Amino acid sequence: MAFFRSRTINLLNLHYLIVWAAVSGGGAFYAIWLLKAGIALWAVMLALASIFAARFVLRLMVLPIALRFGLKAMVMLGTVLCGFIYIALAHVAGADLSLARLVLITAIADIFYWPCYHAYYAALGEAEHRGHALGLREAANALIGVVSPLASAALLLRFGAEASFYVTALVQVSALLPLFFTPDVKVARRAPGALKAGVMGAALFVGDGLVQSGYQVIWQLVLYMALGRELLAYGGAQAAASLAGAVGGLTLGRWIDAGKGARAVVLSMSAMALVIVMRAGAPSHPALAVAANALGALSACLYTPTLMTAMYNLSKRSPCVLRFHLVAEGGWDTGVSIGLIAAALLLRAGVAPGLTMLTALGGLASGFVLLGRYYRDHAGEPIQARHDALDDHRM
Repeated sequence: MAFFRSRTINLLNLHYLIVWAAVSGGGAFYAIWLLKAGIALWAVMLALASIFAARFVLRLMVLPIALRFGLKAMVMLGTVLCGFIYIALAHVAGADLSLARLVLITAIADIFYWPCYHAYYAALGEAEHRGHALGLREAANALIGVVSPLASAALLLRFGAEASFYVTALVQVSALLPLFFTPDVKVARRAPGALKAGVMGAALFVGDGLVQSGYQVIWQLVLYMALGRELLAYGGAQAAASLAGAVGGLTLGRWIDAGKGARAVVLSMSAMALVIVMRAGAPSHPALAVAANALGALSACLYTPTLMTAMYNLSKRSPCVLRFHLVAEGGWDTGVSIGLIAAALLLRAGVAPGLTMLTALGGLASGFVLLGRYYRDHAGEPIQARHDALDDHRM
């Protein structure tokens, strides 16, 4: 259990646990609240796609600021900015300027938080314990996800949007506290070959973005409609799903660290494919939708450590972990945007909402090939030899 002895990773996992309390709480109702504001389903998908398109462009501003202030400051700034997302969400009144404001705030907050957090986590983590640490993180997130959506649904019903989303913003900002006790990571001004090194990460994330557009984003909207547009029923389904998935991540994380990553790819991808097909046929059957949601949480606890172990290790081996993740997240934005735009067009053409999720299978096939190749290539290579040169945590 040596990975528990890393004070820094424990603090980063605590930070992310608090962030996840916000994401799985008020954040779980982000797209739902746009529907509640009277925006058509296809238009909601286009609005979400525009966030990722804006992120792709705005991300160029991140590197110059990170060069000056370091990664820790960037993660802290992103943590605070993400709190403003929920404040803007509380005031969306329809397809008007309030929606445009939300899209812009979300895009800006996301570009400062997500690539910088991933780079920070990759730089400070230990490759030989990566699977365990990620499995622990995902299992803890699943447990907090039992409480957060129910609490947010209750606040929405009892006190309204402002109370619920403002509380979520407060929770999000409180994730700053563990970061005061973590070390800084400086960003090198020059890192030859860093952008080229990020190509593999971008390829993995294009596929993952396409997966998540259907598996996560579209599914949340479909699940909400399948449950009669009842906020408490939707929150309860999300809580039940988190409970079902709490154990899976820890189990698979040990497999990955034990050199069984190729098997983890087969298991996690097969589970994801099964759930995607199941969810596509679930909208007209509420009980099936709840079951598919619960199985989805379990499969995500298998899938996320499998993907992110590879991503974090690739980025730590690259000349610059931040540049790597900036390139990789550009791929993710591309994949999600493609998936959401395709879904919006299919909806306008009369395709049932559930069937639009099947586009995620294309991203899953891509991930199966690329992750399988990664784990096969690194199966017999001693971990320590791959990472001896990386102990100074500079990029």
